[in-house]
Amino acid sequence: MKNEEFATVSAVLQNKLSIMNNQRDNKRKRRVSTAVKCLLAAAFMLPASFFTSCSDMLEPGSDLVEFAENNTLNHATDSVYSVMGIINGLQTIADRTVLLGSARGDLMTTTGDASTDLKKLAAFNFTGDNKYNEVSDYYAIINNCNYFIAHIDTAMQRRGRTLFMPEYAAVKSYRAWTYLQLALNYGEVPLVLQPLMTEKEALEAMKQPRKGIKEICETFIADLTPYVGINLPDYKNVNGSNSQDFFIPMRPLLGDLCLWAGRYQEAAYWYHDFLTDKREPIIMSNQRITWPTSSEFVRTNDGYSATGTQEVLSYIPMEVRVFDGTVSDLPNIYNSTTENYNFFQLTASKALARISAAQIYCFEEKTAIKTDTIYAPRSGFSNDSYVGDLRYVSNFRLRSSGTKNEFSEVNSYVQTISKINEQRVPLYRVTMLYLRYAEALNRAGYPQSAFAVLKYGMCDEVIKNRIDSVERSQAGDLIYFDPSIYRLNNDNGRQITFGVHSLGSGDSHVNAYYTLPQPATELASRQDTVNYQIPLVEDMIVTEMALEGMFEGNRFYDLMRVALRRNNPAYLAEPISLRDGEANATLRQQLLDPKNWYLPLP
Repeated sequence: MKNEEFATVSAVLQNKLSIMNNQRDNKRKRRVSTAVKCLLAAAFMLPASFFTSCSDMLEPGSDLVEFAENNTLNHATDSVYSVMGIINGLQTIADRTVLLGSARGDLMTTTGDASTDLKKLAAFNFTGDNKYNEVSDYYAIINNCNYFIAHIDTAMQRRGRTLFMPEYAAVKSYRAWTYLQLALNYGEVPLVLQPLMTEKEALEAMKQPRKGIKEICETFIADLTPYVGINLPDYKNVNGSNSQDFFIPMRPLLGDLCLWAGRYQEAAYWYHDFLTDKREPIIMSNQRITWPTSSEFVRTNDGYSATGTQEVLSYIPMEVRVFDGTVSDLPNIYNSTTENYNFFQLTASKALARISAAQIYCFEEKTAIKTDTIYAPRSGFSNDSYVGDLRYVSNFRLRSSGTKNEFSEVNSYVQTISKINEQRVPLYRVTMLYLRYAEALNRAGYPQSAFAVLKYGMCDEVIKNRIDSVERSQAGDLIYFDPSIYRLNNDNGRQITFGVHSLGSGDSHVNAYYTLPQPATELASRQDTVNYQIPLVEDMIVTEMALEGMFEGNRFYDLMRVALRRNNPAYLAEPISLRDGEANATLRQQLLDPKNWYLPLP
């Protein structure tokens, strides 16, 4: 099969399967509950492998049987079509994955031009129909994964290599990730691990007890662990992109599952094992957003220098044209475009501006005589967004488009959020993985190491000089970074390792105001000090996640994870109720009950 065929095949399959499903639905006269219909929708979204040829696949009037019992996926073409069909299913929830995390958080707020569905989502008003509450889309993906896992021939070998294990492991990762999204957004959900092929099976599935986030995570930690180390599928170039980036790396996913399950030592292990894999080590980028000079901060226009963006490790590929399949609407929701006449629907909140401005930017200036730390001014800029961390102003722009009257069809303001890419919705990014690694380290009892990720970056020099011997001994291999790969300076003596905070707040390694929290007086034991530091370092990590992950759909879940961990709903309710600058007491009270965090199942 030629590479260019992959770009449209999943969309074609989806369209044809929808036609066939509609034909089947018209023949069914029995009425079933809405909840069962959700699972039936998933049950009857058949994998591409049910069809034996391209002519059958593209022919809605095919006489093929409705179900192919015991059909084994034992051909390469079958497996490729099926996997691409699952990716097509992921496209249907890609935008939603971002919006559910952004609109419900405190870093973004809806505009007057937002859709009713989006406004209700942001207000946690889940009454009535809402296009962002379509649980059947998740179960459609899951059922296709279940079918694939149940029928792929994992024993088939060619030249001593198990032929379909890469696809098998990749689909297991897709299923686990999709279930995690379900649990995070719905709280408790039916856990279905076998393909549903009949209404009776769907009815039985709905009767079983629902599983919460921790149970879902525990299930898939056990399910995925045996397959760590299996290489991802490689379909080479697909529509101009590296197909391996379409798949979810298993070790970061296991890190996430362990983080949500409260298994912090294991979470740190999986993140660290992935980041320091000698076959393909992942070094955090030192591409920072900085002021160009140390002695005179530029205070007009765009004085800062943006030197790059962080590496995306995994993403859901989106189509460019509706003709080819699912196109992302995030550009029209986040940005001013010709299609929306500049009327964007989400914008940065006052809370995000406040978090960014609270950071202290500094610059290390070295001369032949001395080394000084120069701090950026707190006022006097032409743009208030220049105060503090520069990631905010580099990713978010709002400007006037000129004089427009009230009857103009075009918005008088133009918004640009540069993180949005219409062709891909990121799932895993290098810097965010380092921050989750820090979160896991901290909760595992290693706050110095976690803080080092924020302020200094991880390399042998930092670990020896910034982490005491007791913690180094206790953390062991969890904080080992091969000195031949991870170095503080390059061969020319130029610093190349920085803490995450330095990506937008200057040379944080010399910032005297950005320090590891210490108790005011000496505590009774070292462990008491560690216990004192852990929640405070965690607060710093969550703030850094806001600065680094803004607009990416992480924020609501980051707040939720810590609120659940601390058994403190106010950790989530308080910042969200303040996102527009003034306290929303009604919203705060609503969110103090965790039941109101989740979308309702039908």
